[in-house]
Amino acid sequence: MQQKKQSAYAAAGVDIDEMDRGLAKIKADVKSTKTPGVLSDIGRFGGLFRSPGRDKILVASTDGVGTKLKVAFMAGVHDTVGEDLVNHCVNDILTQGATPLFFLDYLGTAKLDAAVFAKVIAGFCRGCRRNGLALLGGETAEMPGLYPESGEYDLCGTIVGEVSRRDMVTGEDIREGDMLVGLPSTGLQTNGYSLARRLVFDVAKKGLGDFVPGTRTTFQKALLAVHGSFLKPVLAVRAAGVAIRGMAHITGGGLVDNVPRMLPKSVDAVFDCRAWKTPPVFRFFEETGKIDKLEMYRVFNMGIGYVLCVRPKDLARTMAALESAKAHPVVVGEIAGGKGRTRLENLA
Repeated sequence: MQQKKQSAYAAAGVDIDEMDRGLAKIKADVKSTKTPGVLSDIGRFGGLFRSPGRDKILVASTDGVGTKLKVAFMAGVHDTVGEDLVNHCVNDILTQGATPLFFLDYLGTAKLDAAVFAKVIAGFCRGCRRNGLALLGGETAEMPGLYPESGEYDLCGTIVGEVSRRDMVTGEDIREGDMLVGLPSTGLQTNGYSLARRLVFDVAKKGLGDFVPGTRTTFQKALLAVHGSFLKPVLAVRAAGVAIRGMAHITGGGLVDNVPRMLPKSVDAVFDCRAWKTPPVFRFFEETGKIDKLEMYRVFNMGIGYVLCVRPKDLARTMAALESAKAHPVVVGEIAGGKGRTRLENLA
């Protein structure tokens, strides 16, 4: 039997046939994310989506998974990082009151593996379905010489959502005495992994199968816990008739740097750090690296993944709505006069 001759492009490191096999695998999965606004099918040069209409504002954000991907490569787990990225982007635009419409993904690698590609896209699709948005399109690029030949890849995503002018959350109405409600994170979410990997694998010499001290959770499970979406809990609060004054997604920079993004310059957000229990994995990081407490709250979310600011009169309704959405809310602090900063109390 005559062997098929390898193409010159494949010999140079880019296998178009493998790309086509990968695309064939994902078509049904991508189709499962289709929403009523989608006007095109996968394969066109651009995705088409119906305009949301008059008095609607489009809100967009772009992000990546970061070095959490390094842990995914170590574990050989590729079907969660796409969901991580979708949820991260959903949460970002949610802080301004926006609900998601569609998502676009980018995967760059030296050499595409169709099976791995399909798993990554499956994660994107699962995240899109769970948040009610469409995976409208994306780009997959093979670039040997730019990315490492080890099979690693990079992911980025762009989300577009909508909010009416009336429902847009700006933080401008936050006042002294308003209450801060925290929603627990599922773990590290998608930030702090450069430090976390050094502490776990280099300093403590732990492996993915080892247990986080004081728990029955492995480091693999702790480090690859999916970054949760806070869309449904926030929608539940809105459905209860509460006008949310401000929201913050706790990503890189922690409570210290993210919460001020929702604040006017005339107030501070004061957190009582005794109000919630810090998850064991963060305590492990702090003790292993002998890290200053304040730095911990700048690098990691410390167990609080999302913060809402509401009027005191709306607190009971907010908590009830979040409990009904199984979000396990905690009153974590309040707003005081200040200069637009985060203040952390009871850090010990």
